[in-house]
Amino acid sequence: MRQSPNRLLATVFGAVYLLIGLAGFAVTTTTGFIGTEGGLLLGIFAVNPLHNVAHLLIGALLLLCGVSTVQAARNANVAIGGAYLLLGVVGLFLVTSPLNILALNAADNVLHFASAAVLLAVGLGAERSRAARAA
Repeated sequence: MRQSPNRLLATVFGAVYLLIGLAGFAVTTTTGFIGTEGGLLLGIFAVNPLHNVAHLLIGALLLLCGVSTVQAARNANVAIGGAYLLLGVVGLFLVTSPLNILALNAADNVLHFASAAVLLAVGLGAERSRAARAA
């Protein structure tokens, strides 16, 4: 199976997001499943059980695609990167809103924008630049 930046990134991000999802449950044992009230992961990132489940699902998808094919990893990186970009933008308006069912805060938004930037940059550019170097 061919190694690629997309497969490596999807695998690493997948494992990290799985760990974040699991760790989030340690700080949300006394909170409701959804809503603005949650716990703080690492003392800064707001999470609630629904947010933790989202991290587990995203992590599992990235990890599975990362150990699959280059195309699957690339597609997952682009799709999840795009979703995180959208979540970052929407999150800017939800932070103080009662519609904030994921318990997002400013630190979460920064992390979502950073994840989106890395996932999209690798997903959209890594294989293209590799093919150009090979030609």
